[in-house]
Amino acid sequence: MKAYVFPGQGAQFVGMGKDLYEKSALAKELFTKANQVLKFNITDMMFDGTEEDLRQTKVTQPAIFLHSVILSRVLGDDFKPDMVAGHSLGEFSALVSNKTLSFEDGLRLVSKRAMAMQKACEVEPSTMAAILGMDDEIVEKTLISIDEIVVPANYNAPGQLVISGSIKGVELACEKFTEMGARRVIPLKVGGAFHSPLMEPAGTELARAIKETKFKKGICPIYQNVTGQSVTDPEIIKKNLVSQLTSPVRWAQISKNMIADGATEVVEVGPGTVLQGLVRKIKRDINAYSAVFE
Repeated sequence: MKAYVFPGQGAQFVGMGKDLYEKSALAKELFTKANQVLKFNITDMMFDGTEEDLRQTKVTQPAIFLHSVILSRVLGDDFKPDMVAGHSLGEFSALVSNKTLSFEDGLRLVSKRAMAMQKACEVEPSTMAAILGMDDEIVEKTLISIDEIVVPANYNAPGQLVISGSIKGVELACEKFTEMGARRVIPLKVGGAFHSPLMEPAGTELARAIKETKFKKGICPIYQNVTGQSVTDPEIIKKNLVSQLTSPVRWAQISKNMIADGATEVVEVGPGTVLQGLVRKIKRDINAYSAVFE
């Protein structure tokens, strides 16, 4: 069975999508339509902008969405998913690719989500950091002891957990984890504390937009960030998309569940191959663990 996975914020690069635009008439048509839907030429920023342009949340999210979704369309008959999943923003790319959402509706939701998140970031400056080489439980218990907003945000793989919160909270946490012997503590260059309580105002705005949008039953299940579980019911999908803004991304659990449900091939659609690599790492860990008991 084939699983297609879609990246989130952080995978962007200058020039992204330009090769698709130049080589495919369908891609050119969809990029042109995207400029009309967004009411600004996002293609200018994607193809010829600066890293600073692309780092703005209101630009980054639709840019990555477009790269992923248009690539899936260009693949045509070769794109035959048995299951899909997306990391954070990538969940919207996955929902368009499995036909739960139309291209236009997906792009509008991503744009509204990005603008709402940008506003939330401006209200209270905040940040994120990656903690490598520590057990998830130790990270969780340590964060609880810090008297600031700082929470687990992305469970990417065993020993790879991203935290999110106020600038002071993340700084205090990073100091603690360094003292505790974390293999690496990496402050991330992001616009704010995604997947934390600080995104609650954005969740309220997104909920209104989702309520006004038509969701259909997709051609295959999506494994959603909030639970890591396979979902096909449009109403549950909608609720999970709103909860996702303030809840952690359970990518490790998604990977385990897709593998358990029969995924034998994982293909990343969009900029980069980070997610594909994480799924393969988790699969190797599962195989190594199983071998001990054979």
